[in-house]
Amino acid sequence: MLTKLLNRLSPEYNNLKNISVFYMLFAASFFIRFPFFFRDYIDRDESTFIIMGQSWVNGHLPYLELWDLKPPLNFLFFAGIIYVFGKSLFIIRLFGALIVAITSFYTYKITLEVSTKKVAIWCGIFCVFFQSLFGSMQGVMSEHISMVFFIPSLYLILKHKEWYWVLASGILMGLTAMVKLNMAYPIALIGLFYVYTYWNTKDIKSGIRNTILYGSGILLVIGLTILPYFLNGHLSLWWNSVIEAPMVYANSKRNALISFAPLLLLILLFLYLAQRKKIFDFSNTAIQLLSLVTIAVYLSFVKGGRLNGHYLIQLYPTLLILVGMAVSKIPVVVKKIHKVFMVLLLLIIPIESYVEYFAIIKNKIEKGTFYNGEGIEVTNYLKENNIDFNNILFTEYHIGYWFLNTNPPTKAATHPSNICRSELFPYSQNLRKTTSEEIKYIFEVKKPQIIVKKEGSQLLDKRLIDENIYVNAYLEKKYTLIKTIGKAVIYQRLK
Repeated sequence: MLTKLLNRLSPEYNNLKNISVFYMLFAASFFIRFPFFFRDYIDRDESTFIIMGQSWVNGHLPYLELWDLKPPLNFLFFAGIIYVFGKSLFIIRLFGALIVAITSFYTYKITLEVSTKKVAIWCGIFCVFFQSLFGSMQGVMSEHISMVFFIPSLYLILKHKEWYWVLASGILMGLTAMVKLNMAYPIALIGLFYVYTYWNTKDIKSGIRNTILYGSGILLVIGLTILPYFLNGHLSLWWNSVIEAPMVYANSKRNALISFAPLLLLILLFLYLAQRKKIFDFSNTAIQLLSLVTIAVYLSFVKGGRLNGHYLIQLYPTLLILVGMAVSKIPVVVKKIHKVFMVLLLLIIPIESYVEYFAIIKNKIEKGTFYNGEGIEVTNYLKENNIDFNNILFTEYHIGYWFLNTNPPTKAATHPSNICRSELFPYSQNLRKTTSEEIKYIFEVKKPQIIVKKEGSQLLDKRLIDENIYVNAYLEKKYTLIKTIGKAVIYQRLK
């Protein structure tokens, strides 16, 4: 009975216009991500991007006042939102939902080039899910921003051959690289693929022209990000922060290669079986390019030395297209799976969102606001009790700097973890050489009046034993605990 009702209510896939598909994907993205619009922070990186963006709005180029090792256009995304709409977590997260929808829509558009509209729509829907659930995906991550440029660029490469679209794809790829540097690997391989395909078709003239246009678009964006640093005499700071520091970080935090092997082998096995079973037509340029990009993105994780959950945001779109095509060609799946099952699946997947909806409603009833989290409650406590917070150190919940209109005590404290990454100090123009020197400078020279840390955790990375011994002794001698809010512990410096 329910199946018949769904069949009557649901239009045929082919009758759905592209604009209707986009609205559907945005609605799904908004519904899944909406309850997270009100949380103080979801991932440390997002909080860092916000305060870096605010610094830019205040007139300071990235890396001059505050510092993080991401390319500058990542911070420009947040700076642009703050400049236009003011300081609003809600608006930042709303734009996050929008860019997830855009990426998913172009995933759908790419799928249309290689498969049916039904498969394309489902790939778009699952792209929303995989970019929004399972871990810290609900925040606005650099991977989200990079994909909103990369996937439309990939679509232009597959769909259009006119010189202006090739140039546009290069510009979008440049934006991608200046948001997330690891994407330079798939971007470069796509350029080589350009050369290969035109060489293979003997269209050498078009191949040379389009390769130059593609590369020119990339270099144009990179050049424009360099220009303000060059004009202000900070070219070396751009190079050190954008190029050198990420490479040093990758080498210093490298995971064992064996940790990357399982997923890489699964991807390669999947592509091999798809070729053997003739699921894909590997003579199709689009299939070749999607397979190449999927492998290249994953290899960029291997090159970077780490595999965090939110990195996979960059892998999902092209991998979902390939998996979606394969699943659609399995007869059992095509014939046996009913709409009822699919609807139930779609209802079950966003379980994290349902939990968060319950949390914000509970918070509204108990505290009178949907906005929740220690980063918000700590800053409200400091304001309401007229406690001097202009000189403050957050080693957790550092979105508090933004709420309080203040800055970290040093560049290294912009992202709390960077205090423990002494190998990066030379690239941020930090005069201190070690974590020990940095924390002593903060405590004994900057002398923060307030310190906020997470209950039950060390102030610094637990592997820094000597430094934590010093910090704990200093806290006991010079500070007193004035309040515990949730998991946040607030210390005030003694007179």
